[in-house]
Amino acid sequence: MKVTLKRTNNDYLFEAVGPNGIPVHIDNKSNENVQGASPMELVLMAVGGCNAIDIISILKKQRQEVTSYTIEVDGKRKELRDATPFEAIHVSVFLDGNIQPEKAKRAAALSFEKYCSVSLTLTGCVSVTYSIILNGEAI
Repeated sequence: MKVTLKRTNNDYLFEAVGPNGIPVHIDNKSNENVQGASPMELVLMAVGGCNAIDIISILKKQRQEVTSYTIEVDGKRKELRDATPFEAIHVSVFLDGNIQPEKAKRAAALSFEKYCSVSLTLTGCVSVTYSIILNGEAI
């Protein structure tokens, strides 16, 4: 896999393009007129996106009816010399629909422990945890 970033202004705005050709804007969050996500925001989005795609795919295969899916990804950072990398990431999965709780738990476990390449890439350097809220109740 290969991505290309091209600077598009005289500051920190870049357009990133991957193999699918869809552009993503990346910017420095300290700018006054931010026009893209920061690299660290993209890390959290990547964790959430990867797990969301996995979980929806697994639930579809289990013939579960998902009427609403929202995911919140919270990253806790630490001071490390001149950087502030993530030390922990927690993913809250909000599902609504005609979904059996055990199937929701199984889908999330498979995603976080087996399928999500993004979460698995972080293994060993960042603690990634998750919780599931099904039809408004934690399971």
